[in-house]
Amino acid sequence: MENKKIITQKITPCLWFNDNAEEAVVFYASIFKNSKIGKATHYGKNAPLPEGTVLTIPFQLDGEDFLALNGGPVFTFSEAISFIVNCEDQQEIDTFWAKLSEGGQIQQCGWLKDKFGLSWQIAPVVLGEMM
Repeated sequence: MENKKIITQKITPCLWFNDNAEEAVVFYASIFKNSKIGKATHYGKNAPLPEGTVLTIPFQLDGEDFLALNGGPVFTFSEAISFIVNCEDQQEIDTFWAKLSEGGQIQQCGWLKDKFGLSWQIAPVVLGEMM
C-alpha cells in the first residue's frame, strides 16, 4: 500500500494491543472488504517495547478508520466496548461469525470475542425492526 496517511474521519477508534497489533490488523483486513493497511510507525531505542517493534499502524475496515497501537500489557479489551457488524443476510452473519470467532470465544446473543480479546456483535440489519 502507498505511504499516504489513510486516517480521514473525525473520530477514530484506537485499539491497544500488547505486542501483536500488526498481526491483528492483518487478520481484520483479511475479513472485511474495502480494507487498507497504512504505514506503521516503530519504536526507537530506549522505548517500552523492543526497538523496531510496531508502535502504531493505521488501517481501514470496510472504509472505516482505525488505529492499532502496541502499548504493552498495561490495558486489555473488555466487553465495555464492542464493534457491531451489521449484516444483510444469514450468509453474511455466518461468514463474519466464523472468521471473527476463530480462535476466540463465542458468547451469547450474537456477541463474540476474537482471538485478540476484542468484542464484536454480529447482527442482522433488521434487528432494530425485530425488536
